[in-house]
Amino acid sequence: MTIFSLLLLLLLLSLSSLAHSLTSLSDLSALKAFKSAVKPSSIPPWSCLASWNFSVDPCALPRRTSFSCGLLCNPAATRITQLTLDPAGYSGTLSPLLSRLTQLTVLDLADNSFSGLIPSAISSLPNLQILILRSNSFTGVIPPSISNLKSLESLDLSHNSLAGNLPKSLVFLSALRRLDLSFNRLTGSIPKLPPNLLELALKRNSLSGYLEKSSFVESTQLEVIELSENSLAGTLPPWFFLLPSVQQINLANNSLTRVEISPAAATGSDLVAVDLGFNRIEGNVPVNFASYPALSALSLRYNRLRGTIPLEFSQMKTMKRLYLDGNFLTGKPPAEFFFGGDPVSGSLGDNCLQGCPQSSQLCAPSQKPNAVCKEAYGSGRGKGKPMT
Repeated sequence: MTIFSLLLLLLLLSLSSLAHSLTSLSDLSALKAFKSAVKPSSIPPWSCLASWNFSVDPCALPRRTSFSCGLLCNPAATRITQLTLDPAGYSGTLSPLLSRLTQLTVLDLADNSFSGLIPSAISSLPNLQILILRSNSFTGVIPPSISNLKSLESLDLSHNSLAGNLPKSLVFLSALRRLDLSFNRLTGSIPKLPPNLLELALKRNSLSGYLEKSSFVESTQLEVIELSENSLAGTLPPWFFLLPSVQQINLANNSLTRVEISPAAATGSDLVAVDLGFNRIEGNVPVNFASYPALSALSLRYNRLRGTIPLEFSQMKTMKRLYLDGNFLTGKPPAEFFFGGDPVSGSLGDNCLQGCPQSSQLCAPSQKPNAVCKEAYGSGRGKGKPMT
């Protein structure tokens, strides 16, 4: 065979290979750039990325040794629709060229060690529905341009080192149903939330200020509110517990000072669980919690509450777990807590109660010493406001 014939054969083989190439060139370049930005030393030989061999086509089948996991393609086998990596400890940064994966619906890089900024180029993925970057080491702010992701339904950036304020542009994520930004370093107040949000999780950040009605007014489908371990302050207003779809509220470990709660709406309420423990809430135990027909778990532990335990609490057929420990409550707890047909679990301990049966687990730990209670309710305290 002459050299010319050999060259012609190689050219024909090359053209044949190109003719049978399935994955679009833009997607191929994006995948190559993505892998190049990952530190080679962080790619275990058994991992998904280790199987990415660009001498073959990513969407070609069968994939026995190359692209064995981490990717899904559309039915025509021409575009990448999902990039879901295994938790293999990959480190490195995210390439802005990810924006070329314009048919991507899922991007999940959870439980790895990616670092650096979240590139704003991610906001150029028009079909993205699920973005999960949980448990990595991303820093910087949440890109305001993330509001361009009009198809986004779930956003999980929790367990990173993101800082700065929550973008006001979040409200424009009209399709968003689940938002989890917990365990970061976010500051400032809560902006106006997306209208179709079901779950909001902002646990363990440094959020501050008051809860404003304008932030929640359009989120009429919100079911779960997780805001514990922040620095939120002031009064919890009545409208907060009357959000039409709310089921679970957790505001434990903040700096709240008062709770104002109206009776449940005439149409009823789906509120099931409330945790307001470890705040600075003063006043009496809010009796109107007893009007919520589905409430089964309530925690007001370790606040500055005084007065007696409302009898109405013992008449709630739905109440299963009640934590009022660590306050300055007085009087005798309702007998129904101990002798009813379906006793309540939880704790009434570390208060100033009299006659709490020591044989009941509900009364553990023991009550405060008399001297502490006398000081809290001493005549020098005006209206009996406890000292803490």
